[in-house]
Amino acid sequence: MKRSGPLLTLLAGLLVGLFMLSLNATTGEKTTSSSVRESPSTKASPSPTPTRTTPSASPSPSKVPVPDADYAGRTDDDSSAIAVSLRDGRAIAYFCDGRDKESWLKGDVEDDGTMKLTAKDGSKLNGTLKEGVGVPPLERSREWGRISGTVDIGGGHYTFTADKAIKPSGLYRATATVRDAKFDGGWIVLKDGSQVGILKKDGKPSPAPEIDPETGVVTVDGQQLTARPVTP
Repeated sequence: MKRSGPLLTLLAGLLVGLFMLSLNATTGEKTTSSSVRESPSTKASPSPTPTRTTPSASPSPSKVPVPDADYAGRTDDDSSAIAVSLRDGRAIAYFCDGRDKESWLKGDVEDDGTMKLTAKDGSKLNGTLKEGVGVPPLERSREWGRISGTVDIGGGHYTFTADKAIKPSGLYRATATVRDAKFDGGWIVLKDGSQVGILKKDGKPSPAPEIDPETGVVTVDGQQLTARPVTP
């Protein structure tokens, strides 16, 4: 009986030792597994957000200004003539029936070729530049061939067409004092060489004598005056 006591004690110690070893092994596996799950190296990095590129807006086409030019023509009823001179987006026009009705009109010209001109006497001109015959649409802003429109003057309403003028056709004017009399004359020289004009002496209108279209010289009361091209 005395020999079995130490033996039982030894067996009990062995069992305790085996239990502790088993417990340590289990705890180590859990720790290692946990560390693997928590490792930042195993986390998937977020995919980069794709960058959207916005197409740049195409530049707007630059406006082509209305070119400087002169125009001359007749009203549709052939009773009067009209001339228009364009410079730097401004216009001056002269309406004349060659007897006693005339008007000088001024105003701006829009980029699309439209114009609304007015005069001190209340006359009005509404006109639109048109492309020349056979000119492609893309070239029309540089090749305006004529002006079409209307004139309201003295209770009358006139429609007209004025083609581009080539010197010496165009618009002319002369002002001077001759023997204490004040003269103011306007002339429209048409492309066929004919002239329509009014000469006022002290404000009284009468048909104007013809000018020399090459020099602009005109004789008034025995004296020579020079009519010069009119521009705004």
